[in-house]
Amino acid sequence: MRKLVAVLGLMAAMALPTPAATSQWNIDPAHSTAQFDVLHLEITDVDGTFSKVSGSATIDDDDLSKSRVTATIETNSIDSGISMRDDDLKSSNFLDVATYPTMTFQSTKIWKTGDAAAKMTGNLTLHGVTKEVTFDVKVPAPTVNQTGARRSAEATATISRKDFGITADPVAVGDDVSITLEVEFVKAGGAPGH
Repeated sequence: MRKLVAVLGLMAAMALPTPAATSQWNIDPAHSTAQFDVLHLEITDVDGTFSKVSGSATIDDDDLSKSRVTATIETNSIDSGISMRDDDLKSSNFLDVATYPTMTFQSTKIWKTGDAAAKMTGNLTLHGVTKEVTFDVKVPAPTVNQTGARRSAEATATISRKDFGITADPVAVGDDVSITLEVEFVKAGGAPGH
């Protein structure tokens, strides 16, 4: 009888779901930016930022391939340091923020390439066009501070603006645009920092 009870107990324990290895995180908009860099007149780079970034991540530290990331950038938040240039970038010549107020990214595959490095492929929707883009990602280990559990990531990729239907002024503005997402995540349910 004792053996039967022990066997039944073991079977019951095996039937119980194991604790999930995944955790939920939200991008902290106050500490996250999207930066861009593009060649001007084939002479020098012009860079700038999008200051309004939001999104979330499901992260599995045991198996990164089970992780997922989504991000949304408000195109109207572009800042290149010169208001006249920003107005042009926001116009229908380039981003057309009135028609396309956001660009979005949805990961489809993430895989580890080193101790603190990974690649992330997903669908980037910009200017009404969706294309697959692969980012190189730096993924340092999560840290804990006085505001709760936090972690960060930096993702970089280069896209062709023509692929997304942004073709204005090809002589002055280069086609390749380098994108860097610098994001700080706060564990879901935690309070964003200041």
